[in-house]
Amino acid sequence: MEITAGLVKELRERSGAGMMECKKALTENGRDIEAAMEFLRKTGLAKADKKAGRVAAEGRVVAAVNGKKAVLVEVNSETDFVAKDENFIAFADAVAKAALASGATDVEALKTAKLDGGTVEDARAALIAKVGENVQVRRLARIDSDNHIAAYIHGGRIGVLVEVKGGSDELARGLAMHVAAMNPPYLNAAQVPAEIVAKEKEIAMAQVSDKDKGKPAEILEKIVSGKVNKVVSEMCLTGQAYVLDTNSTVEAALKKEGATAVSMQRLAVGEGIEKVVEDYAAEVMKQAGLA
Repeated sequence: MEITAGLVKELRERSGAGMMECKKALTENGRDIEAAMEFLRKTGLAKADKKAGRVAAEGRVVAAVNGKKAVLVEVNSETDFVAKDENFIAFADAVAKAALASGATDVEALKTAKLDGGTVEDARAALIAKVGENVQVRRLARIDSDNHIAAYIHGGRIGVLVEVKGGSDELARGLAMHVAAMNPPYLNAAQVPAEIVAKEKEIAMAQVSDKDKGKPAEILEKIVSGKVNKVVSEMCLTGQAYVLDTNSTVEAALKKEGATAVSMQRLAVGEGIEKVVEDYAAEVMKQAGLA
């Protein structure tokens, strides 16, 4: 049974699979394009299942914005090499657009969103078959609001969404850049958990000099409160020195435009994933009986 170059080309264009995989699929399925497509999808899922347990801590954070809606999506690969592959980059961008269009608010919902005639999960399995690595759609952040929304991507590895009430799009973008650079854990002092404030107070008390310990209680309380407030401010977006104007704080920049920071979300590639560090030299020596 002859498998023509034209058939292979058509299947490759439709599936994105390699030439030899397409030829095998057509051979196994009597040159039936539709059956070959299904065959490739099934084998792709099988490969995806086999690779699912492998650590994927590299990848990209991508954004999609449309008016008052914005999303960030983190897509992971096993290596930085694949993260820079044009097929991986195209997939990540397409997933972000699918997330925006579908209204998905979490990864599980995103997996079933429509993409290229199938679903995001179908496209992920196909990509795994093509690049030979585990690929995971790991996290999704979303803001739908009538306020100013800014999305900022830094180097493909850090993504930020910021929502600002009042002010301008330029201010929102500036704050998104600030969050990317400084990574404040909290938006403002009101969001800092009480247990953290209590711990900082305990630390501040321990740092009080013997000279200050002899001062009246109200004076000592002011000294300790000042130390705690300084630390808490540095944890918060509004309390930090603004990266676009270090002579001003973020809070002052907001007040200047009569604006309020409503929310922020920041994703960095691979954060929280325990990476496997392989010592190839030691492994070779072990196999050679030298270690």
